[in-house]
Amino acid sequence: MTAPLRLHPHYFQLPLLSGLHREEGLEPWPTVRTMILRLFLALNFFPSIQATAENKIFVKQAPMLVAYNNAVNLSCEYTNNLFSKEFQAALYKGVDSDVEVCVVNGNYSLQPQFHSNTGFNCDGKLGNETVTFYLWNLYVNQTDIYFCKIEVMYPPPYILNEKNNGTIIHVKETHICPAPPSTESSKPFWALVVVNGALAFYSLVITVALCICWTLDELRVFSD
Repeated sequence: MTAPLRLHPHYFQLPLLSGLHREEGLEPWPTVRTMILRLFLALNFFPSIQATAENKIFVKQAPMLVAYNNAVNLSCEYTNNLFSKEFQAALYKGVDSDVEVCVVNGNYSLQPQFHSNTGFNCDGKLGNETVTFYLWNLYVNQTDIYFCKIEVMYPPPYILNEKNNGTIIHVKETHICPAPPSTESSKPFWALVVVNGALAFYSLVITVALCICWTLDELRVFSD
């Protein structure tokens, strides 16, 4: 009897499967399912990066300003466009930002009004990506570090700018020198002195003349 023919299982492997592997000793090629999963994760990762960037505000300020004549302009440049948003921009004084110097609320539908609740004299101007605070009547003891604070109230989410290095405002002391005496202002004074002296001398002469005449008249009457 003839023995049955036995074939090794290697002969039944499909050629298609062999095409999904690299050369011997290397990792297999990624399957179609793995490639789709990786592409899906990548497409969902980039919008999350964009949303994170939009939900942050970075503020740029000058490191130092000098207030001449007790006045200064401080500009704060921010990266988030506040157009058509309800927001608040404020300027704070001190390392801990514990003193609110000037504040403005707006949404570009109404004219924004700058004001201070702590006695500072302030005004300002708003731009698309800049807010400028104008301070005047500053005192020397108000030399300090000042921070800009930008908050988006609406629409959600609430956004607050990242902490920055702030701006040191140095208020220069104003020295007022006394003005030298003016020679022009002294001329009317001396003219008045001369006029008064002349009148006094004229009055004295008239008085002496009258006294002499009166004395002569008395002597004549007495001799008669």
